[in-house]
Amino acid sequence: MELIIQPKPFIRGTIHVPGDKSISHRAVIFGSLAQGITEIQGFLLAEDCTRTIACFREMGIDINIEDKKVIIQGKGLEGLQEPGDVLDAGNSGTTARLLLGILAGNPFYSVITGDSSLRNRPMGRVVEPLARMGARFLGRKGTGLLPLTIMGGKLKAIDYHSPVASAQVKSCVLLAGLYAGGVTSVTEPAMSRDHTERMLQHFEIPFNKQGLRVEIQGEHGFTARSIKVPGDFSSAAFFITAAALMPGSDVTLLNVGVNPSRTGLLEVLAEMGANITLLNERVENMEPAADIRVQGAELKGVTIGGSLIPRLIDEIPVLTVAAVLAQGKTEIRDALELRVKESDRISAMTGELGKMGAVIEALPDGMIIHGPQKLKGSGCMSHGDHRVAMALAVAGLSAQGNTHISDSQCVNISFPGFVDILNLL
Repeated sequence: MELIIQPKPFIRGTIHVPGDKSISHRAVIFGSLAQGITEIQGFLLAEDCTRTIACFREMGIDINIEDKKVIIQGKGLEGLQEPGDVLDAGNSGTTARLLLGILAGNPFYSVITGDSSLRNRPMGRVVEPLARMGARFLGRKGTGLLPLTIMGGKLKAIDYHSPVASAQVKSCVLLAGLYAGGVTSVTEPAMSRDHTERMLQHFEIPFNKQGLRVEIQGEHGFTARSIKVPGDFSSAAFFITAAALMPGSDVTLLNVGVNPSRTGLLEVLAEMGANITLLNERVENMEPAADIRVQGAELKGVTIGGSLIPRLIDEIPVLTVAAVLAQGKTEIRDALELRVKESDRISAMTGELGKMGAVIEALPDGMIIHGPQKLKGSGCMSHGDHRVAMALAVAGLSAQGNTHISDSQCVNISFPGFVDILNLL
């Protein structure tokens, strides 16, 4: 599939973006492990999240999709059955890594794999603490890559200090901790997304959080709760950035999740000179949400790094586009994690924007960009990465001439309907 983007002088309108991907994954996980019926509204019916549903169905959980709602008949912590087939996480790193924590805690045999991209993404970062808890693994590259075979059960609590700030690592260990005797804790070097902690609170599962440390008491069952999923901030980020960098634009995005562990992009764009206003702020099932109004402005370059990076790691591809078009120098550091996403996003963005005429200095852990630079429409590749494809679409709006993005069907991994909303604006 090829996506053709025509340049626009500005964009205007009021839109909804699909449900939050991170929360949708966790809603299925906690709903399946709870006792009773969990009803999820606003669930993201995209490929990544439906992979999580398919895996739990394979483990004996009844999950139905009715009238845009997901209904889960949870069977409790001990209710999962040994899967009769290999669990396929597709392209979803969240599905694979969080499920590994659950599979580690269950006393049965399982195998999990993914597509060609996911099979080359690192799993050792979650396998290592799970092995310390007592789970046994077989897999490629010394259990560092999928597919992985898991023999779980009889876990012991650990006090884990993660070398990376990763919500997936933290969540994996905490989910395994639900099955372990005693108190399991995770300490991170910087704050990562806290959707799992908020979901623990929503389901009234006892846990403690002090600074960068989270601890949970194992073997504590819980009952079902209804969940409303706000719009995905990472999906909204493409339209927020596009409107911010195009003077004359005026876009309002309704019901977007504004969890502070996710909204580093808003802080960076504000520092760059963007005109962004949060309206109708509220909290539902422990998650903050708001309507976001963005009016276009002339942006300037900034320096980005340190503890801010985990709070905007998924937004760096589109932020790169803003930096190319902004006045002055932008420097992005401490983002080595970009190298092991769905693609090497540093190489992908420098290479593809280079085809459009941008000059970007790639660093091992980031980029240096001097702007403003003029972009010209060109033929680009998505590298099979949904966020790269959508970031290039934003670049195409400000280019001279049409931009052609090949292999763009990957946007359905996280944002079905992206093209329709783009056309609406």
